[in-house]
Amino acid sequence: MKNNLFSPALRLRKNYLSILLLLAGGLVFTNCKVNTSTANNSKSIRTLIVGGGSSHDFDQWYKQVDAETLRRDGFATVRYTDNTDSIAYYLPQTDVLYLTNNQPIKDLKVRQAIFDFVNAGKGLVLEHAALWYNWNDWPEYNLQLVSGGSRGHDRYGSFDVTVSNTNHPVTKGVEPKFTLKDELYYYKPDPTGPGIEVLANASVAGSDKSFPSIFIVKHPQARIVGIALGHDAESHNITPYQTLLRNSVKWVAKK
Repeated sequence: MKNNLFSPALRLRKNYLSILLLLAGGLVFTNCKVNTSTANNSKSIRTLIVGGGSSHDFDQWYKQVDAETLRRDGFATVRYTDNTDSIAYYLPQTDVLYLTNNQPIKDLKVRQAIFDFVNAGKGLVLEHAALWYNWNDWPEYNLQLVSGGSRGHDRYGSFDVTVSNTNHPVTKGVEPKFTLKDELYYYKPDPTGPGIEVLANASVAGSDKSFPSIFIVKHPQARIVGIALGHDAESHNITPYQTLLRNSVKWVAKK
């Protein structure tokens, strides 16, 4: 008789314990998922994008669109700044420095930090506005890091980009020839610089003039990629550009 009276209570207690065990198991499983995600994020390429200046919408195309392109699928963790004085502070936590600014970098310590970063073999991507001769008081930048530069460009319009080296990791998966609207930069290498290897040229249809559009700077310590494209949506939103950008970041990071 006693057993019959207490059986429902015992059954309730067993059910209660079973629910607790299931909840505990769920918490363990959830924690495992979080830890796995953290481990994957730790493999992302830590990228610092530096924008800011004139004639371009840096917030729209670099802080937002390019950052999202690089973050996709956990490829990179991205920090953006348009405060050039903060660059030296962020560099110790950075694998790839991505310069696209044309605003001044005035602080001599920041300039030195950039050179120290590159001389230590870290990755550098120089895009669009950062390939200009922006600073008369810092010729070392164009000479040693850009190995030249641009002092002019065509009016905004359509032109062709033709890949001359389809076997390089930077151009992997990029169609051999594509057309876009942008500012065709008149980048010219400096013969006294470290030199460049051209991966793709830009030219207007029907013209016999072409200029390096995607290239490698032959720096003795670091990997540096120059990308002359990047004025607005007509570059940033197309697949060839996004592939080139991700490939460049991966290659200079030595991943």
